[in-house]
Amino acid sequence: MNKLANYIDTLNEKVGKSIAWAVLATTLITFLVVVLRKGFSWGSIAMQESALYFHALLFMVGAAYTLKHNGHVKVDIFYQNFSAKGRAWVNLLGTASLLLPFSLFILWISADYVLVSWQQLEGSRETGGLPLVFILKSFIPLMAILLVLQAIATMLRALSTLNNNNQESA
Repeated sequence: MNKLANYIDTLNEKVGKSIAWAVLATTLITFLVVVLRKGFSWGSIAMQESALYFHALLFMVGAAYTLKHNGHVKVDIFYQNFSAKGRAWVNLLGTASLLLPFSLFILWISADYVLVSWQQLEGSRETGGLPLVFILKSFIPLMAILLVLQAIATMLRALSTLNNNNQESA
């Protein structure tokens, strides 16, 4: 169980660290868009869209990385005072009943949406925009897949904690 959880954690760690550059790209492009518009009265739809693409990449593909590092907002008033076994139960039940079904639903509902976009090689509706909307839409199922994997890792770790506690009690 731990070997699979470690593999998933490593995958999401590598994905998260590789897309971290999207923060810099988004910041630089947005800065450049503002300077060019305000300073030189020149704008570019493609540049504005590229900032949007990097922003989407960062937040959608980075969701599982953030989950792995417990970076998502959660109410931990009670959680922080729970024992390791109590936290494992919360993680297991919450992941199995909320995160996993939600992620699988996103994956299922986005499949046709993304497939049609790829079949059409959908581009921007804006004149001068990027011809890569199909890539942007692909972040949706990618996010869902990475979240499903991280959910599995979370549940495996919770089960391992519960199993270890049960063995210690016996």
